[in-house]
Amino acid sequence: MKIMMSACFSLLLIFQTYGQNTYSILPQPAKLTPASGQFTFKNNTSIVLTKGATSFASVANMLSDQVNTSFGIKLSVKNGNTKSNAINFIYNNQLAEEAYHLKVGVNKIDIEAKTGKGAFYALQSLFQLMPAQVFRTTPSNQTASALACSIEDAPRFNYRGLMLDAGRNFFPVAFIKRYIDLMAVYKLNTFHWHLTEDQGWRIEIKKYPLLTSISSIRKESMVGKYDDMKFDNTPYGGFYTQEDIKEVVAYADNKFITIIPEIEMPGHSQALLAAYPQLGCNPDKIYQVATKWGVSEDVLCPREETFTFMENVLTEVISLFPGKYIHIGGDECPKTQWKQSRFCQDLIKKLGLKDEHELQSYFIGRIDKFLTSKGKRMLGWDEILEGGLSPNAMVMSWRGTSGGIEAAKLNHDVVMSPNDYFYLDYYQANPKTEPIAIGGDLPLSKCYSFEPDLPELNEAQTKHIIGIQANVWTEYINTTAYAEYMTFPRALALAETAWSPKAEKNYSEFLKRVQKQKPNMDALKINYCPVEFK
Repeated sequence: MKIMMSACFSLLLIFQTYGQNTYSILPQPAKLTPASGQFTFKNNTSIVLTKGATSFASVANMLSDQVNTSFGIKLSVKNGNTKSNAINFIYNNQLAEEAYHLKVGVNKIDIEAKTGKGAFYALQSLFQLMPAQVFRTTPSNQTASALACSIEDAPRFNYRGLMLDAGRNFFPVAFIKRYIDLMAVYKLNTFHWHLTEDQGWRIEIKKYPLLTSISSIRKESMVGKYDDMKFDNTPYGGFYTQEDIKEVVAYADNKFITIIPEIEMPGHSQALLAAYPQLGCNPDKIYQVATKWGVSEDVLCPREETFTFMENVLTEVISLFPGKYIHIGGDECPKTQWKQSRFCQDLIKKLGLKDEHELQSYFIGRIDKFLTSKGKRMLGWDEILEGGLSPNAMVMSWRGTSGGIEAAKLNHDVVMSPNDYFYLDYYQANPKTEPIAIGGDLPLSKCYSFEPDLPELNEAQTKHIIGIQANVWTEYINTTAYAEYMTFPRALALAETAWSPKAEKNYSEFLKRVQKQKPNMDALKINYCPVEFK
């Protein structure tokens, strides 16, 4: 009896010490089994790539580099069989592409995966089982250890995205890389790079150099709230060279993050028209890069010259971004100029279209056909549904969920990005105590409450919801520190909803793990909103 009571007490102690509240991994793994003890990294600890796992070498080297950087411990990487006092990478072809098994014992660590992606995500979980020192870039003599446990894990959605708007405000390459680093920590895998806007064109197109010499610079920017109509009287500009783009794409690829570029059309194109006015509905008009936030009435005119221009632009964009998606915007395109244009009205009649909405659908359809011919898939905001959805298009639903529901019922793939839940430019706490923002009310709890499985869709239609995304629009976000502040910790809610099983969602447990992430976020020097950590 005493032996049984002792055993029960030991099991209770293990649960209390290493239970769910201690394992603060974000996003929450699909299955985590606690164990007692910990694995300690030493200078004679090795990293072993077993048979079939040599393709995980880059991930193994990341582990070696990180432990050396943070703890001053040098781990050698070698090929061989599993061994003790080692981190063993094991190929398992029974696992899904992004799945992994991680077993941390007292004597060894085993990482099983089918692909480098799976091994990389196992590594992110392993880091979160270690002291926060693992995220620091200066070495410490603190013990390098990992809590013992077994994890079987795989993501709920294949698309787990964050969007950063570089059109309104430009962010340097170094920050884009840092943003990608922070996404990777929490297993996000898609970076949507918003590169063109009314207020600035941010990507070099060699065939059209005026896009960078003219369209990338506005004469001034708004300051304060929009209603104040105040400006700083200071020119503002910036763009990414094609070499910058290649550098960032390669960097993201190393973190298993795909970059989706967004080239806005036919609306949100005033900056483009400032350099190439012949593409507008009034070629004699003198355009300038927009200085006010909001939606511009100046849009592209659907002439053949415009399609040739945009196809040439997209040809260069395609050469820079190897991912399968190209985002073409398609949102907030005012129709006033099309209604006033004799050419547009004649074209509507010639094509047998009903109205200007169907003319926009014609415009989007032409671009969709071109991208499809180049082996790419077109992605657009939910306005591309208006006037009829192009055959191969994928929809990003931002005006709530209705657009995504409609697209899914039409058997089109959808990324859910409803503004009420995932527009990270909205206030996340009391506006009286927060930096200026565009408005809205989006605390961490509301982000976490979004559920992509919608009752309006049947099982087959639900399969077309391929993922979710949060968006950082930057009308009022003009520094890298503020961009981080608005992203974190709300990006953690996105990450958990996108990765973790639906049945395991529990906000109170999630919040406990968020609060236990504070040392990690401090070590990463994230300028997060502190409201949830008080």
